[in-house]
Amino acid sequence: MERADGLVLAAEHHPNLLRSRVRRGELERLRRGAYLPTDTIAADRHVAARVRAVARIRAVHARLDAPHVFSHTSAALLWDLPLWEPDPRVHVVQGYRAGGSAADDVARHRAVLDRWVELDGLPVTDLVRTVADCLLALHPLHGLVILDAALRQGVDRRSVRDAVLAQRRRNGKARAQVLIELGDAGAESAWETWLRYVALRLGLPRPVTQFPIATRSGTYRSDLAWPRDRVLAEFDGRVKYTADGLGAGWDPDRYRFDEKRRDDVIAETLGVRPLRFVAADARTLAAVESRLLAAFPTSTRRAARRNPLLPPP
Repeated sequence: MERADGLVLAAEHHPNLLRSRVRRGELERLRRGAYLPTDTIAADRHVAARVRAVARIRAVHARLDAPHVFSHTSAALLWDLPLWEPDPRVHVVQGYRAGGSAADDVARHRAVLDRWVELDGLPVTDLVRTVADCLLALHPLHGLVILDAALRQGVDRRSVRDAVLAQRRRNGKARAQVLIELGDAGAESAWETWLRYVALRLGLPRPVTQFPIATRSGTYRSDLAWPRDRVLAEFDGRVKYTADGLGAGWDPDRYRFDEKRRDDVIAETLGVRPLRFVAADARTLAAVESRLLAAFPTSTRRAARRNPLLPPP
């Protein structure tokens, strides 16, 4: 009999049957005692990673008898918020301190079980509390990625600030409040947030997101813009440059042609071309910073001061 959550639990099946199905490639082990049918895992590696992560959360839920609420990055996943990088642990809030036999892939947080809702049958911290927890606990870039996405979903910035201030912990509150001010619903991807974070860390002025540019060919939007300094910056996902990258029939050469034509028209209108960045640029942060700074007038560069609350991404 199949479970509603799609999992295959060792406690409900003979071990020989499980071993056989794993050998045939029908099951994939998620964690001790829990498996996922491989035909439920998407071909796209990013989608597959999220499917596995959510299934792992469900597997932990199936094993926990005591009251619990999923939190932090686990809650972010369940709220369909992006993560900058996968978290190998499942985060739960419980009202007691776990003993030494606790599973090493579960991070338990002792707190009052308040501010939670049920999502698809799972107890989860509400959206505001989830964002606040992530801002306090994660690297600032990782927290900002989650905040930007939550703001796009309509979360109230003031409510997040109140939730941060209501936390008992003191560490991280100052940084979290800075991030709350820097959050921007205009970021349409985690990589756009990364590019903005790099600029803000340098102490450059806060950019305008999705800046409209009216040209003779229509209105285009730039991911980031500093209108006063006449600087534009774009992040290009690698998928756009690969065959079928955005679905069957996607033509990367056509995209490159359209991209160049777009940049030509923007340059004709504003007198500047957008700076373009890709994911591989993250490996050479100094080069990204140099390119950004070089695009600005001397007066802006001289006024820029690195933000001490924003460490390297």
